[in-house]
Amino acid sequence: MSKVALITGITGQDGSYLAELLLSKGYEVHGIVRRVALEDENHRLWRIRKILEDITLHAGSLESYASLFNIILKIKPTEVYHLAAQSYVAYSFEDEFSTLNININGTHYLLSAVKEFVKSNVKFYFAGSSEMFGKVKETPQNEETPFNPRSSYGISKVTGYHLTKNYREAYKLHASSGILFNHESPRRGFEFVTRKISFGAARIKKNLQKKLKLGNLNARRDWGHAKDYVEAMWLMLQQENPQDLVIGTGKDYSVEDFAKKAFDCVGLNYKDHIVLDDNLIRPAEVDTLLANSSKAKKILKWEPKIPFDDLVASMVENDLKLNHDL
Repeated sequence: MSKVALITGITGQDGSYLAELLLSKGYEVHGIVRRVALEDENHRLWRIRKILEDITLHAGSLESYASLFNIILKIKPTEVYHLAAQSYVAYSFEDEFSTLNININGTHYLLSAVKEFVKSNVKFYFAGSSEMFGKVKETPQNEETPFNPRSSYGISKVTGYHLTKNYREAYKLHASSGILFNHESPRRGFEFVTRKISFGAARIKKNLQKKLKLGNLNARRDWGHAKDYVEAMWLMLQQENPQDLVIGTGKDYSVEDFAKKAFDCVGLNYKDHIVLDDNLIRPAEVDTLLANSSKAKKILKWEPKIPFDDLVASMVENDLKLNHDL
């Protein structure tokens, strides 16, 4: 019997890599999108363009319990990966209401829908985030570190984490949360600081712009490659017992480190091109996030394969090849 996977957020960075991984393992892969339109192929669906013929997309919304329930009823998934969210932290300060509504209610609706099929042994994965730790109580952070979120995004993810745990304990659902630290790739959205840096370095190299505006250069993050992290997601649902695990590299770098490496890739000195903009600093800043993934490494036998330098280089090389009329 072939495994059937349902992915929310399949058009995003993680969803696209996960879909490719599951297809390589022989899964029947389904994804939820707001609507299915061919004209979206070069925009919203660009990350999954090459696998569109191999997957099935369903029109649905995280804000509609009925649409989620009907999709699950129709395809009867064996594994559900809940990756969809309003995931841009800076935007969550601008629109707290939609961030909390989509991220919390969407997770609740999906868990409730999956619960109705618990007897079919469906397994559920929730995409947690290192932003749940926020202003950290200890460094590095592991599964026992207290949560102290500093944004509505972080708050919504803490709520999703507890909802997932509650459904696991109350309804015996095989439900796990992956507390993933920052993970990037050439498929990262342009609104995120890492992609802003790699794209900016490429444009400056091509003389398409002179300066790159950044906020807090001192913020430190544990950056890995999304391709490695989706493998950890899959491994979590292959375990007999569901649980919550921290996923990261165990190494941290500052935003300034990332910028220096990106500009080094194009033979430029980042100090000549970066302009500090106080408007880009968050109202409540998170200084350092660093993962202790020893538990995940022991249980999943998982190790990140792509080092920081290769991650940055792959993003810059990709952005040098793009049409820069964006």
